[in-house]
Amino acid sequence: MKAIEMRALGQSLEEVGHTCEYHPSYITTLVAKYRDGGLAALVDNHYHGNRRNMSVEEEAAILEPFRKQAEAGKLVEISEIKAAYQKAVDHPISEAQIYYVLHRQGWRKIMPRSRHPKKADEEVIETSKN
Repeated sequence: MKAIEMRALGQSLEEVGHTCEYHPSYITTLVAKYRDGGLAALVDNHYHGNRRNMSVEEEAAILEPFRKQAEAGKLVEISEIKAAYQKAVDHPISEAQIYYVLHRQGWRKIMPRSRHPKKADEEVIETSKN
């Protein structure tokens, strides 16, 4: 507000910038914001938080059939979840976004091991049978 007041009183951008510790080009930006939107343009948060496609509850509703499938012990693939999510939002998305959704919903990646890490080689097993 001090920068806008000083600028309204006719001081130069360099003087205002030096006093308020802003770059002179930023003073111009501040004045333009104030002129176009008033005090609210300077004070309000213009980012508005949630940039997701849907709310957390809507995401949970889409994941519910997959959660039941996972709890039953069946494998759930990302491609299936991605297809359901894309159908709900009606535009393409990346797999990374699906992983963010799953993380936000408390899911974690669990894969069955192909073999036990301490399992002996086939040769050792055959030798021990004799």
